[in-house]
Amino acid sequence: MAVTTPTRTWAAEVRELARRQDAVLLAHNYQLPEIQDVADHTGDSLALSRIAARSSASTIVFCGVHFMAETAKLLAPDKTVLIPDAAAGCSLADSITADELRAWKAEHPGAVVVSYVNTTAAVKAETDVCCTSSNAVEVVASIPADREVLFLPDQFLGAHVRRVTGRENLHVWAGECHVHAGINGATLAAQVDAHPDAELYVHPECGCATSALYLAGAGAVPPERVRILSTGGMLDAARRSSAREVLVATEVGMLHQLRRAAPDVAFRAVNDRASCRYMKMITPEKLLRALREGRDEVHVDPELAARARQAVQRMIEIGKPGGGE
Repeated sequence: MAVTTPTRTWAAEVRELARRQDAVLLAHNYQLPEIQDVADHTGDSLALSRIAARSSASTIVFCGVHFMAETAKLLAPDKTVLIPDAAAGCSLADSITADELRAWKAEHPGAVVVSYVNTTAAVKAETDVCCTSSNAVEVVASIPADREVLFLPDQFLGAHVRRVTGRENLHVWAGECHVHAGINGATLAAQVDAHPDAELYVHPECGCATSALYLAGAGAVPPERVRILSTGGMLDAARRSSAREVLVATEVGMLHQLRRAAPDVAFRAVNDRASCRYMKMITPEKLLRALREGRDEVHVDPELAARARQAVQRMIEIGKPGGGE
């Protein structure tokens, strides 16, 4: 297939095919700008999955990575869920398997398993309760203090939760998102030196989250200018911000939505090479192919899906789910 240039003609064809197929188009915040712009809804993975569940459309086209489309299928089991490239994986979700989680649980009988939503359906099925980056502290705080907690898979988010809660019986899996892990403290410190008046928006998956808090504590940056935020939280903060400049520590695709939300603010990436190759696998031509050919459909075993869905529902019962990542 020839590569499709993302023009007005392309966008018009995508929208017309979506109408004919009774499809709603969902795009994650880290997608290519042209994918974000043509979508019906843009956001984090959990927010998009909940939109999928509420939508009257019979087909969901999820422009994101595979675990996100799986989560949409969990919450909308009766709908057809398509992902434009089934090979679009996730280094964080791949950092723990269901077998590894079962073995870890066997080492800590009676522990409560808390899994970030950035996990596969098979891992969610072995989980007691899911969390997001914005409600992870709330979820862990809801667990009796005398119960051990197994937190997975992101070590940086886990460290953030342990730091905030002070919980010593919180065990953290040594997983990471390769993109967020690459946004390190040294890079952050250099950007702070170059932009001393900027606010900081730091995703808790980042390797520099601890460094950001250290810089605030040491007085290098006023504490009120350092924000540890999910992607949804970043958008909320951007809409309220009076800052002239903001340094953003997350995947660079997020800058597109931030600039749309607050066009008068100069948003700069802490690391402009922090681009997820899996997210960028969803291209204009693949989106068009998915709509034309019904590829690639996402399936989740019904029994496994029922167990995984329970972990997500328990999270929702605890409190506001917040931003997915």
